[in-house]
Amino acid sequence: MTDRNDIPFAGLVTLILLQGTMLAALFAGVPPHPPEATPAFGIAPFIGAAISAAAAALCLGPARSRAGRILAGLAAVMALVSFGPQKYLDPQIALIWPAVLSGQIAALAIFAAILRPRAADPHATRAHVA
Repeated sequence: MTDRNDIPFAGLVTLILLQGTMLAALFAGVPPHPPEATPAFGIAPFIGAAISAAAAALCLGPARSRAGRILAGLAAVMALVSFGPQKYLDPQIALIWPAVLSGQIAALAIFAAILRPRAADPHATRAHVA
């Protein structure tokens, strides 16, 4: 039996590794790498923020607390900027499709896990009213 955190944990680790690889490729100038900037923001700071959100979600337990679920969802949304369906229109899709597909699967796994209704905790105690 898997723990409730196993699936989103694996998804977050996948996103951290994918985004870390993208950041390393950007810094090294090894193609294919992301552009240095977009009209809205610089890519490196954005990827750094996305990795930070994923790491914070891991620390809190991505399915254990409200803060963990929010951070896990934020990390998945931020990752979709780099790995979302819009990337299938990218001229470099033949080179980046493994990362795009992996990122989408990881994000979907995170969303499915954090949006799933929580079962009652069997270890929780209930106050009894007389």
